[in-house]
Amino acid sequence: MPPPPSPRRPRRKFAAPALAAALAALTLGAPSPASASPAAADEEYLVGRGIADVTGEAAETGMMGYSSFDQKTSGIHQRQRSRAYVVVDRATGRRVVYVNADLAMIFQSVRQGVIARLKERYGSLYGDENVLLSATHTHSGPGGYSHHLAYNLSVLGFQKGTYRAVVDGIAESVAKAHDDLKPGTISLGTGTLTDASVNRSREAFDRNPAADRAAFPDGIDPAMTVLRFRQGDRDAGAISWFATHNTSITNRNTLISPDNKGYASYAWEHDHEGVRYLDDAPGFVAAFPNTNAGDMSPNLNLKPGSGPTEDEFENARLIGERQLDKAREVYRDAEPVSGGVDARLTHVDMENVTVRGEYTSDGKEQRTCPAVVGASTLAGSVEDGPAIPGFEEGTRTPVAHIIDALRVDTPSWLATCQYPKASLIPTGLLSDVHPVTPKILPLQIMRIGELYLVAGPGEFTITAGLRVRRTVAQELGVPLGRVLLQGYANAYSQYVTTPQEYDAQNYEGGSTLYGRNTLPAYQQEYARVAASLRQGTAIGRDTAPPDESARQFTFQTGVVYDNPPLGKAFGSVLTGPAPSYARGARATVEFATGHPKNNLRRGGTFLEVQRLEGGTWVRVLDDGDWDTTYRWTRINGLTGTSKATVTWDIGADTAPGTYRIVHHGDAKNLLGRVTPFTGASPSFGVTG
Repeated sequence: MPPPPSPRRPRRKFAAPALAAALAALTLGAPSPASASPAAADEEYLVGRGIADVTGEAAETGMMGYSSFDQKTSGIHQRQRSRAYVVVDRATGRRVVYVNADLAMIFQSVRQGVIARLKERYGSLYGDENVLLSATHTHSGPGGYSHHLAYNLSVLGFQKGTYRAVVDGIAESVAKAHDDLKPGTISLGTGTLTDASVNRSREAFDRNPAADRAAFPDGIDPAMTVLRFRQGDRDAGAISWFATHNTSITNRNTLISPDNKGYASYAWEHDHEGVRYLDDAPGFVAAFPNTNAGDMSPNLNLKPGSGPTEDEFENARLIGERQLDKAREVYRDAEPVSGGVDARLTHVDMENVTVRGEYTSDGKEQRTCPAVVGASTLAGSVEDGPAIPGFEEGTRTPVAHIIDALRVDTPSWLATCQYPKASLIPTGLLSDVHPVTPKILPLQIMRIGELYLVAGPGEFTITAGLRVRRTVAQELGVPLGRVLLQGYANAYSQYVTTPQEYDAQNYEGGSTLYGRNTLPAYQQEYARVAASLRQGTAIGRDTAPPDESARQFTFQTGVVYDNPPLGKAFGSVLTGPAPSYARGARATVEFATGHPKNNLRRGGTFLEVQRLEGGTWVRVLDDGDWDTTYRWTRINGLTGTSKATVTWDIGADTAPGTYRIVHHGDAKNLLGRVTPFTGASPSFGVTG
């Protein structure tokens, strides 16, 4: 069944209050003509923004995030999108690309694919160094788009359709931002948000030194940092960083959703700014990326799907709304910034770093280790989504393997290197045969005006992020508040904890792949990147990770053929709507359909809610909207028969009138030919 109706969210007006607009004009100054000097302080940048669909396979594909074999996609609650920003320093011509996508992770496979697409289109204009890709970390999207086995295992291997949707969508969002470049300004604001996160690993956090704990009196990172972009005298977009896991929706859900951060983006763009994604017209782009959220949970009651309410979809809305409200408050008070744009990136073999004593906890030279997954990893985070029964957080002693036939013993030297981790799977050694977890990772620092983003290829706890930020800020000679740890960026290598947190061997410590000195190694190597950025020098040659695309496999079956129910055609209505509905009710229609893998309809929709206006049916909602759901159900596997269930929770502000629900689908015949179809329900009324 579709998710239960959530309490109605209040609709917001599209237009900003006149007073706020007047204050913004006074703060930001009047726009300069395009012919003004490129170095003019009020428009020293070119700013572009773009948004595109990255939604993958909406049925029978394992979902990425909770590593649950039972969690497979069965439809769409909201589509996933990529939000891109291009910023050019008009004085120097340097440019950077920042992307935040509604994905669980950015894997190396995705980065390699996107950079290749951009090079095909733009040559050397955009490349490894000046492109930063990040993910919101939603756990409610299709998986299988990594080139590393550990992250495809629960999805039954590599899924080409989802990978292509992700790579093509991100590249498309960058292209739109490139085409949208106009003279503009950037403003920066900061604030605090204390009711959208909780520390899910407090025991480990409390092991840190008092000086670290003092930075986070409540055990959370409450910082909200907002970049405001304007093109001339018009607002163009915003990036609002805040640390909380994008896991309000639990592992029981099988509908694609961008979760709380995706809701925040949608509400700002759609509800406040009037953006309609299928119109494909430039509009306000609002990204809500994560920072060091490794131990930050949105489940305020410290159990999955609980807090602020007991309804997981309502929790996603509320936690998203809290981020949105604070972001808009900070956005209004943001101050103009100046300064150039720049970036540096290097690749580091994280399994083989010698760490100098100035960065280690004991002041002595130490080393990182080949990757090992600890027993605590398989316990999962009990506050957000426990994983395999029988495994517990805090495990420091050897445990039995899940499947003895797959047992690979961890050599004593590696177990010693990883101490006190209870070593379960030496993925680093296995990766010498087949890519299981990454070895070589991209470490990048990007400057946008006065803000520096440290792109972290994993999930850093708030204290781990703090230490990296302190290291980089000191090397750059800038205030700590001007340096952010951008998590889930450019690649994925699980968690990064402090050495003290690592010793606790909670889920996060067990998932810190490269041993107790993982964080000190990051600090040392980021200091090197920061020095290169500060000095304006090249960082030197390095060894990029290999392209593993030719070594992928899948056990997931494809679509054989589709058949409508006996006596029906594709698009036929199986269950129609009621003659009329009051506002606040739910309308439901079922259609004979084909498999959604036949056509992902990226950039399109599987459904429309249409209103009759002047004799013409006009689309008012689609499958990217919060109030609709599209669910696919297999009726008979032998005959290839399935149905689509479309629901619409009719908002309290819906205009009375005549409506219908439309379903778009595609069907495959026995010869493999895919044919599109459309079905429409009987009309029905909506009353006040």
